[in-house]
Amino acid sequence: MCAAPTGGAAQATARKACEIPACARSRAYARLVLRITDARTGELVDAAPARRGLTRVEAHPQGLDPTGLRVLLAADLLLRALELGGTPVWALLAAEGRHAELRAAADALGIRPFEDGDGAAGLGEAQVLHVVEEGRTEPDGVRVAVAPVTWSAPGAPEEADQAALRLALLTHPRNAPAVIDADALDRAADTLRRWRGAVADWARRPSRPVPDEVRAELRAAWEDDLDTAAVLGALRAVEADPGLPDGARFETYAYADRLLGLDLARDLGHPA
Repeated sequence: MCAAPTGGAAQATARKACEIPACARSRAYARLVLRITDARTGELVDAAPARRGLTRVEAHPQGLDPTGLRVLLAADLLLRALELGGTPVWALLAAEGRHAELRAAADALGIRPFEDGDGAAGLGEAQVLHVVEEGRTEPDGVRVAVAPVTWSAPGAPEEADQAALRLALLTHPRNAPAVIDADALDRAADTLRRWRGAVADWARRPSRPVPDEVRAELRAAWEDDLDTAAVLGALRAVEADPGLPDGARFETYAYADRLLGLDLARDLGHPA
Protein backbone atom coordinates (compact mmCIF):
# COMPACT_ATOMS: atom_id res chain seq x y z
CA MET A 1 0.00 0.00 0.00
CA CYS A 2 1.38 3.50 -0.87
CA ALA A 3 2.16 5.72 2.13
CA ALA A 4 0.63 9.18 2.30
CA PRO A 5 3.30 11.87 1.58
CA THR A 6 3.97 14.58 4.14
CA GLY A 7 6.29 16.96 2.34
CA GLY A 8 7.69 17.97 -1.07
CA ALA A 9 10.48 15.40 -1.18
CA ALA A 10 8.29 12.78 0.43
CA GLN A 11 5.56 13.51 -2.11
CA ALA A 12 7.96 12.98 -5.01
CA THR A 13 9.22 9.76 -3.48
CA ALA A 14 5.68 8.53 -2.88
CA ARG A 15 4.67 9.36 -6.45
CA LYS A 16 7.58 7.35 -7.81
CA ALA A 17 6.78 4.47 -5.48
CA CYS A 18 3.15 4.48 -6.55
CA GLU A 19 4.20 4.23 -10.19
CA ILE A 20 5.71 0.77 -9.74
CA PRO A 21 3.54 -2.25 -10.64
CA ALA A 22 3.19 -3.35 -6.99
CA CYS A 23 1.38 -0.10 -6.21
CA ALA A 24 -0.72 0.00 -9.35
CA ARG A 25 -4.05 -1.74 -9.21
CA SER A 26 -4.06 -4.48 -11.83
CA ARG A 27 -6.82 -4.42 -14.43
CA ALA A 28 -7.19 -8.13 -13.80
CA TYR A 29 -8.36 -7.53 -10.24
CA ALA A 30 -10.39 -4.37 -10.80
CA ARG A 31 -14.10 -4.81 -10.23
CA LEU A 32 -15.78 -5.29 -13.58
CA VAL A 33 -19.50 -5.02 -14.16
CA LEU A 34 -21.40 -7.65 -16.11
CA ARG A 35 -23.33 -5.95 -18.89
CA ILE A 36 -26.09 -7.79 -20.71
CA THR A 37 -28.24 -6.80 -23.69
CA ASP A 38 -31.86 -6.05 -22.78
CA ALA A 39 -33.94 -7.37 -25.68
CA ARG A 40 -36.59 -4.70 -25.06
CA THR A 41 -34.25 -1.86 -26.03
CA GLY A 42 -31.24 -3.56 -27.63
CA GLU A 43 -29.01 -1.72 -25.15
CA LEU A 44 -26.55 -3.03 -22.60
CA VAL A 45 -27.64 -2.81 -18.97
CA ASP A 46 -25.96 -3.73 -15.70
CA ALA A 47 -26.88 -7.30 -14.85
CA ALA A 48 -26.40 -6.49 -11.17
CA PRO A 49 -27.00 -2.75 -10.63
CA ALA A 50 -26.76 -2.98 -6.83
CA ARG A 51 -23.45 -4.26 -5.56
CA ARG A 52 -23.99 -7.40 -3.50
CA GLY A 53 -27.72 -7.11 -4.16
CA LEU A 54 -29.55 -10.35 -4.90
CA THR A 55 -30.21 -10.97 -8.60
CA ARG A 56 -33.00 -13.32 -9.64
CA VAL A 57 -32.46 -15.16 -12.92
CA GLU A 58 -35.56 -16.76 -14.44
CA ALA A 59 -35.24 -19.23 -17.32
CA HIS A 60 -38.28 -19.35 -19.61
CA PRO A 61 -37.84 -22.29 -22.01
CA GLN A 62 -40.88 -22.77 -24.22
CA GLY A 63 -40.24 -26.43 -24.82
CA LEU A 64 -37.90 -29.37 -24.41
CA ASP A 65 -36.02 -28.78 -27.66
CA PRO A 66 -32.52 -27.50 -28.56
CA THR A 67 -33.63 -23.86 -28.29
CA GLY A 68 -35.18 -24.50 -24.89
CA LEU A 69 -31.91 -26.13 -23.78
CA ARG A 70 -30.05 -23.07 -25.01
CA VAL A 71 -32.27 -20.88 -22.85
CA LEU A 72 -31.38 -22.99 -19.81
CA LEU A 73 -27.68 -22.87 -20.74
CA ALA A 74 -27.73 -19.08 -21.13
CA ALA A 75 -29.36 -18.75 -17.71
CA ASP A 76 -26.71 -21.05 -16.23
CA LEU A 77 -23.90 -18.95 -17.72
CA LEU A 78 -25.51 -15.77 -16.43
CA LEU A 79 -25.69 -17.21 -12.93
CA ARG A 80 -22.06 -18.37 -13.06
CA ALA A 81 -20.82 -14.99 -14.31
CA LEU A 82 -22.74 -13.12 -11.62
CA GLU A 83 -21.37 -15.37 -8.90
CA LEU A 84 -17.82 -14.93 -10.20
CA GLY A 85 -18.37 -11.19 -9.77
CA GLY A 86 -19.52 -11.67 -6.17
CA THR A 87 -23.26 -11.20 -6.79
CA PRO A 88 -25.68 -13.44 -4.87
CA VAL A 89 -28.11 -15.14 -7.25
CA TRP A 90 -31.41 -17.00 -7.21
CA ALA A 91 -32.14 -19.39 -10.08
CA LEU A 92 -35.76 -20.06 -11.08
CA LEU A 93 -37.34 -22.22 -13.77
CA ALA A 94 -40.43 -20.56 -15.24
CA ALA A 95 -41.90 -23.07 -17.67
CA GLU A 96 -45.37 -24.35 -18.41
CA GLY A 97 -45.15 -28.01 -17.56
CA ARG A 98 -42.56 -30.74 -18.22
CA HIS A 99 -40.46 -29.51 -15.31
CA ALA A 100 -39.10 -32.98 -14.51
CA GLU A 101 -37.95 -33.54 -18.09
CA LEU A 102 -36.47 -30.05 -18.33
CA ARG A 103 -34.57 -30.59 -15.09
CA ALA A 104 -33.21 -33.93 -16.30
CA ALA A 105 -32.09 -32.43 -19.61
CA ALA A 106 -30.49 -29.48 -17.82
CA ASP A 107 -28.64 -31.76 -15.43
CA ALA A 108 -27.26 -33.81 -18.32
CA LEU A 109 -26.00 -30.60 -19.94
CA GLY A 110 -24.15 -29.59 -16.75
CA ILE A 111 -26.67 -26.91 -15.78
CA ARG A 112 -27.27 -26.15 -12.13
CA PRO A 113 -30.65 -26.95 -10.54
CA PHE A 114 -33.37 -24.32 -10.77
CA GLU A 115 -36.17 -23.76 -8.29
CA ASP A 116 -39.73 -23.57 -9.53
CA GLY A 117 -40.79 -19.98 -10.19
CA ASP A 118 -44.12 -18.25 -10.67
CA GLY A 119 -42.91 -14.73 -11.48
CA ALA A 120 -43.82 -13.39 -8.03
CA ALA A 121 -41.51 -11.15 -6.07
CA GLY A 122 -39.15 -13.12 -3.90
CA LEU A 123 -36.42 -12.28 -1.43
CA GLY A 124 -36.09 -8.56 -2.03
CA GLU A 125 -33.94 -8.97 -5.10
CA ALA A 126 -32.29 -5.88 -6.58
CA GLN A 127 -32.60 -7.13 -10.16
CA VAL A 128 -34.65 -9.67 -12.10
CA LEU A 129 -33.35 -11.06 -15.40
CA HIS A 130 -35.63 -13.10 -17.65
CA VAL A 131 -33.85 -15.43 -20.08
CA VAL A 132 -36.26 -16.00 -22.96
CA GLU A 133 -36.38 -17.28 -26.50
CA GLU A 134 -35.92 -14.65 -29.18
CA GLY A 135 -39.10 -12.78 -30.10
CA ARG A 136 -40.80 -13.08 -26.72
CA THR A 137 -42.52 -9.89 -25.54
CA GLU A 138 -43.13 -11.17 -22.03
CA PRO A 139 -42.55 -11.01 -19.14
CA ASP A 140 -41.99 -7.43 -18.09
CA GLY A 141 -38.50 -6.51 -16.97
CA VAL A 142 -35.06 -7.06 -18.42
CA ARG A 143 -35.22 -9.81 -21.05
CA VAL A 144 -32.10 -11.67 -22.16
CA ALA A 145 -32.96 -13.10 -25.58
CA VAL A 146 -31.61 -16.40 -26.90
CA ALA A 147 -31.59 -17.10 -30.65
CA PRO A 148 -32.96 -20.38 -32.00
CA VAL A 149 -30.99 -23.59 -32.51
CA THR A 150 -31.42 -25.77 -35.58
CA TRP A 151 -30.70 -29.42 -34.86
CA SER A 152 -29.15 -31.21 -37.87
CA ALA A 153 -27.23 -33.99 -36.13
CA PRO A 154 -28.28 -37.66 -36.22
CA GLY A 155 -30.54 -38.74 -33.39
CA ALA A 156 -32.11 -36.58 -30.71
CA PRO A 157 -30.20 -33.97 -28.69
CA GLU A 158 -30.40 -36.09 -25.55
CA GLU A 159 -28.56 -38.90 -27.39
CA ALA A 160 -25.54 -36.70 -28.14
CA ASP A 161 -22.43 -36.28 -26.00
CA GLN A 162 -23.81 -33.61 -23.69
CA ALA A 163 -20.44 -32.01 -22.88
CA ALA A 164 -19.73 -31.72 -26.60
CA LEU A 165 -23.19 -30.24 -27.14
CA ARG A 166 -22.56 -27.68 -24.41
CA LEU A 167 -19.25 -26.65 -26.00
CA ALA A 168 -20.80 -26.55 -29.48
CA LEU A 169 -23.46 -24.14 -28.21
CA LEU A 170 -20.86 -21.99 -26.42
CA THR A 171 -18.98 -21.39 -29.66
CA HIS A 172 -21.89 -19.28 -30.98
CA PRO A 173 -22.92 -15.85 -29.66
CA ARG A 174 -26.09 -16.26 -27.62
CA ASN A 175 -28.02 -13.84 -29.81
CA ALA A 176 -27.04 -15.51 -33.12
CA PRO A 177 -28.84 -18.53 -34.58
CA ALA A 178 -26.89 -21.75 -34.20
CA VAL A 179 -26.85 -24.90 -36.32
CA ILE A 180 -25.74 -28.04 -34.49
CA ASP A 181 -24.82 -30.84 -36.86
CA ALA A 182 -22.61 -33.91 -36.68
CA ASP A 183 -19.48 -31.95 -37.67
CA ALA A 184 -20.06 -29.35 -34.95
CA LEU A 185 -20.45 -32.08 -32.31
CA ASP A 186 -17.35 -33.93 -33.58
CA ARG A 187 -15.24 -30.76 -33.47
CA ALA A 188 -16.42 -30.00 -29.96
CA ALA A 189 -15.74 -33.55 -28.79
CA ASP A 190 -12.21 -33.42 -30.26
CA THR A 191 -11.54 -30.10 -28.54
CA LEU A 192 -12.77 -31.43 -25.21
CA ARG A 193 -10.57 -34.52 -25.45
CA ARG A 194 -7.53 -32.40 -26.28
CA TRP A 195 -8.16 -29.82 -23.57
CA ARG A 196 -8.97 -32.33 -20.85
CA GLY A 197 -5.82 -34.28 -21.69
CA ALA A 198 -3.74 -31.10 -21.73
CA VAL A 199 -5.17 -29.89 -18.40
CA ALA A 200 -4.34 -33.24 -16.79
CA ASP A 201 -0.78 -32.99 -18.16
CA TRP A 202 -0.32 -29.34 -17.14
CA ALA A 203 -1.46 -30.21 -13.61
CA ARG A 204 1.71 -32.27 -13.17
CA ARG A 205 3.85 -29.12 -13.51
CA PRO A 206 4.53 -26.54 -10.78
CA SER A 207 1.54 -24.25 -10.33
CA ARG A 208 1.76 -20.68 -11.61
CA PRO A 209 -0.85 -17.92 -11.29
CA VAL A 210 -3.14 -16.91 -14.12
CA PRO A 211 -1.27 -14.08 -15.92
CA ASP A 212 -2.90 -10.75 -15.14
CA GLU A 213 -3.42 -9.86 -18.79
CA VAL A 214 -5.07 -13.23 -19.47
CA ARG A 215 -7.35 -12.93 -16.45
CA ALA A 216 -8.34 -9.45 -17.60
CA GLU A 217 -9.06 -10.70 -21.13
CA LEU A 218 -11.24 -13.53 -19.86
CA ARG A 219 -13.19 -11.30 -17.50
CA ALA A 220 -13.64 -8.60 -20.12
CA ALA A 221 -15.05 -11.21 -22.51
CA TRP A 222 -17.68 -12.67 -20.25
CA GLU A 223 -18.55 -9.35 -18.63
CA ASP A 224 -19.32 -8.06 -22.16
CA ASP A 225 -22.72 -9.66 -22.78
CA LEU A 226 -21.50 -13.17 -21.91
CA ASP A 227 -19.21 -13.45 -24.93
CA THR A 228 -18.32 -17.12 -24.53
CA ALA A 229 -16.87 -17.26 -28.05
CA ALA A 230 -14.24 -14.72 -26.96
CA VAL A 231 -13.56 -16.73 -23.78
CA LEU A 232 -12.92 -19.83 -25.89
CA GLY A 233 -10.68 -17.80 -28.20
CA ALA A 234 -8.62 -16.66 -25.22
CA LEU A 235 -8.19 -20.28 -24.10
CA ARG A 236 -6.99 -21.28 -27.57
CA ALA A 237 -4.41 -18.48 -27.43
CA VAL A 238 -3.23 -19.68 -24.02
CA GLU A 239 -2.93 -23.22 -25.33
CA ALA A 240 -0.77 -22.07 -28.25
CA ASP A 241 1.41 -19.49 -26.44
CA PRO A 242 4.93 -20.98 -26.15
CA GLY A 243 5.93 -18.42 -23.55
CA LEU A 244 3.45 -19.49 -20.87
CA PRO A 245 4.49 -22.05 -18.25
CA ASP A 246 2.24 -25.10 -18.11
CA GLY A 247 1.28 -24.35 -14.52
CA ALA A 248 -0.19 -21.03 -15.65
CA ARG A 249 -2.07 -22.75 -18.46
CA PHE A 250 -3.60 -25.14 -15.95
CA GLU A 251 -4.75 -22.37 -13.61
CA THR A 252 -6.13 -20.37 -16.55
CA TYR A 253 -8.24 -23.26 -17.81
CA ALA A 254 -9.46 -24.10 -14.30
CA TYR A 255 -10.44 -20.46 -13.77
CA ALA A 256 -12.29 -20.13 -17.09
CA ASP A 257 -14.08 -23.42 -16.51
CA ARG A 258 -15.86 -21.90 -13.52
CA LEU A 259 -17.87 -20.05 -16.17
CA LEU A 260 -17.86 -22.57 -19.02
CA GLY A 261 -18.77 -25.62 -16.95
CA LEU A 262 -17.02 -28.08 -19.30
CA ASP A 263 -15.40 -30.21 -16.58
CA LEU A 264 -11.98 -29.56 -18.08
CA ALA A 265 -10.20 -31.02 -15.04
CA ARG A 266 -12.08 -34.32 -15.32
CA ASP A 267 -9.02 -36.38 -16.25
CA LEU A 268 -6.77 -35.19 -13.43
CA GLY A 269 -4.99 -38.12 -11.81
CA HIS A 270 -5.64 -40.49 -14.70
CA PRO A 271 -2.64 -42.27 -16.22
CA ALA A 272 -1.14 -40.39 -19.15
